[in-house]
Amino acid sequence: MTSERECYVYIVLPDTTEFVTAGRFRWTDDGAGGVGRFVYGRTYRARADAVELDPVELRLSGSIYETARMDGCFGAIRDSMPDYWGRRIIERNAGLEDLAEFDYLMQGPDDRAGALGFGLDAAPPEPRRRFNRTLDLARLQHAADAIFEQDPAQGGSARVRAEELLLLGTSVGGARPKAVVEDDDNLWIAKFGRHDDRWNHPRIEHGMLELARACGLDVAHSRVATVGGGDVLLVRRFDRDRMEAGYRRHRMVSAMTLMQIGDNLEDYRDWSYLLLADEIRRASARPEDDLRELFARMCFSAAVSNTDDHPRNHALIAMGRRWGLSPAYDLTPSPLVALERRDLAMTCGRFGRYANRTNLLSSHGRFLLDRAEAEAVFERIVSTVRDRWRAAMKRAGASERDCATVASAFLYEGLFYTNIARGT
Repeated sequence: MTSERECYVYIVLPDTTEFVTAGRFRWTDDGAGGVGRFVYGRTYRARADAVELDPVELRLSGSIYETARMDGCFGAIRDSMPDYWGRRIIERNAGLEDLAEFDYLMQGPDDRAGALGFGLDAAPPEPRRRFNRTLDLARLQHAADAIFEQDPAQGGSARVRAEELLLLGTSVGGARPKAVVEDDDNLWIAKFGRHDDRWNHPRIEHGMLELARACGLDVAHSRVATVGGGDVLLVRRFDRDRMEAGYRRHRMVSAMTLMQIGDNLEDYRDWSYLLLADEIRRASARPEDDLRELFARMCFSAAVSNTDDHPRNHALIAMGRRWGLSPAYDLTPSPLVALERRDLAMTCGRFGRYANRTNLLSSHGRFLLDRAEAEAVFERIVSTVRDRWRAAMKRAGASERDCATVASAFLYEGLFYTNIARGT
């Protein structure tokens, strides 16, 4: 039985704070998989300030775009959908675990990542004006704890279920509990700890972001708030800027969208820093700067065993009309046992995903760097991580126990092997 659903796609244009209607998205599911079609509206295309939804797949034109990838969801639209955590909240409140992709799209939060919105009316809605405050963090942490504990006594409470909806967060982030909060005229993503965490994730991730900044990387601003005896990481949203009339919303697409790949098991082989570098060369307004930055982030991930560096954790953002690499986010150490080989989530050189100096340097030309420039970037990052990682964690408030727990993530032995074939 074929199911067909349709919605309007809205966008906040550069230097504005209000939605306008950009086009129409139609999603069809014949039982074998979804097919998506998108068309820009004629009125929208006639605007002098009209911009494309993304720089690769949905260029501004009068064409009817069609895709069967990612269950019929174009990359820019999929990037606007709830992540694992948001989907879990939606399923819990709907009482279902097998919703269609279109359902997740329509039930996603207004403050989703980027500049897009979705609705059933041709006229766009007013953007959301009120947000959770940092004063609400303790209540939100309690709601997150209740979800993980699956407390049946509270699961049916209308009040509790309403509070859970405040935890939808954005489409950026992953599986950790989070929410969007407002403080000091800025929007922040609040990432909560869990009772079964092996270390204090809010403080360690804050330390990681500061360590990356010390290495010269462009990273999201963050701080740690303590509520109810627990810690919450606050990461400032770089896809929002406060204006007198509200928030500007900047377009943003993931590396997955830029490379036109999916996130299924069969797509894993296509996850590649090298392919991402090629696409950034085409889409970025400053390719040389962005590729140097991407190469440095790749080296940093190898140096700190950030093995969760998948394509959803890299993005392009358009602060105005032009695209460029977004600040780095979601940097976490993986204290693994393996000493000889650790793999990044994406191919990083001629020898695959191996987080190793020789491999990282092997494809320096794809990043528009000569060999000497690439070596200098790698050595700068290694030297900074070696000298400052523990101090960065301590300044972030991590305990000695937490530092000891994550210590094996930094500069593991195999990073420096010169004979890759022999692993020495």
